[in-house]
Parts: sequence; C-alpha cells; structure tokens
Amino acid sequence: MRYGIVILPEYRWPQAAPLWRRAEDYGFDHAWTYDHLAWRSLADGPWFGTVPTLTAASMVTSRIQLGTFVASPNFRHPVSFVRDVLSLDDISAGRFLLGVGAGGTGFDSTVLGEDTLPPPRLVARLGEFLELLDRLLTEDDVSYAGDYFTAVHARTQPGCLHKPRLPMVVAANGPKSLRLAARFGQGWATTGAGGHDSTQQWWRGIAELTTRFDDIIAQDGGEPATIDRYLSLDSAGPFALSSAEYFTDAVGRAAELGFTDVVTHWPRATGVYAGDEAVLDKIASDHLSAR
Repeated sequence: MRYGIVILPEYRWPQAAPLWRRAEDYGFDHAWTYDHLAWRSLADGPWFGTVPTLTAASMVTSRIQLGTFVASPNFRHPVSFVRDVLSLDDISAGRFLLGVGAGGTGFDSTVLGEDTLPPPRLVARLGEFLELLDRLLTEDDVSYAGDYFTAVHARTQPGCLHKPRLPMVVAANGPKSLRLAARFGQGWATTGAGGHDSTQQWWRGIAELTTRFDDIIAQDGGEPATIDRYLSLDSAGPFALSSAEYFTDAVGRAAELGFTDVVTHWPRATGVYAGDEAVLDKIASDHLSAR
C-alpha cells in the first residue's frame, strides 16, 4: 500500500512549507492539494493558488510525489493548463501527478458566470478535457475542435520528462467516467458513489465500483492490475485520522478491495477534517516508517 495526504492550500507559505516537508519526512508516498478557486465551508477563509503552491512544495521536498486532487474543466482550459502542468513536471523533476476530474457543482462551476452543467455534460466535457490534454502532453502543434474546447496549432515544447507523458490520475465514480479513467488514467481515484446512508453502505459501494472498473478494463482488453487505484478515505463516515485504529481498519479494507493507494487529509484545528496531529504521528510510525 502507498499512502497520500492532502494539504489544503489555506495557509500562508511560512506555515504551509513545514507541512509539506513533514509529509515527506513522515514517509508519505504522495502529497496533494485541492484545485479549486474556493471550496465549500472554507470559501470565506484564505485560499491560495494550486500551481504556485505545488511549485513551492516541490522546492522544499525532494522525494515525495506531488499532485492535484483534482484539477477540473470548471475553470481550466487544456491549452493554458498544459503549460502549468509541464512546468510542474519539470520543476519537480518528474514528481508531479496530474489528478483530473469532471468538476463539481459548487463555487467553481458558477464563479465565472456560467451555468452548472448537468452530470451527462460534465462527463462529456471531462472526456474532451482528457483527450485534448493527452494530445497536448504527447504531441506538439495540436489543433482540436470539440463541443467544449478548441485548440489551434497549440505548441507544447519541451514536452514531459516521462515518456510518452506524465501520469494522470482520473477521478471517477460513475460508469461513463470510469471508462475515461480506464482509457486515459495511469491511476483511478474514487470517493465512492453518492447516496450512501452509512459507512458500511459506502464500503459496499466502493466494492461495487472496483468490480465495475475491472469489468470495464477487461471489456476493453486491458489488464486491471496495470492501473493504480487511489481511494479517498475521508469521503464517508468518520475522518480517517479520527483515530489510529480507524485508519488502520480503513487501510485494511482498501487493501482487500485491491486499492494500491489511500489518501487522507492533514488534520485541521476545526471544521472539516478536524483532528489531532498526534494521530498523524501515530499512523506515520505504524504504517510509514515501518516500511
């Protein structure tokens, strides 16, 4: 099992930099931040840009992978975004993971004055976003005409450090987005299907999603084991770092379902993801330093 942690981009850099260093020192395999313009209950508080945050994080770390959890087409265009992606790939010396998803229906979907798209169109837009990003990251001089995005002779030199391109982790919970994850992703990330009434129901839903994902890959002639699987542990029930025992149990369940990676959040003092950093110390000792 590999372990990841999300550090929300809400801290001024003198406070944030030690957190990113500690994530690496603890032994986490990857560290992420949200790619939003504002987010839910924290919209009234401080919030910093994703790309500058990850760039700075790459300068104070040397080993840990760094990523977006997750970028979306809500306010990004592949042609302009690919320049940020290539820069992060280069500055981090190939440690950048591009997490991508359809985008939600909250602040990001309306702040630019556009209407929130219904779910089928969100997924259709994600398909174009991924298709064009994939081309931009593997080709130079790209032209593209879709329903949501257009590119005219977009230049993308010098390209990615990894060949044919850097890894993409595609967030998907529904059948159509799962197909996109199987097609474009080197990794699949999930928060589980919606509509759950209990933690146990959420886990049952996760099990169903993994079976569905396996079936989709097999239908396309692929090998399920070739795509990494990331489970966000904080999507239902208690915060994963509410106790070391709960975290250990959640990791065990994820492993039984075939997940290669789990992701939790850095404990905050209050509100969402509120927790005790002593629990983080404990799980780092139990799960990370022992490897």
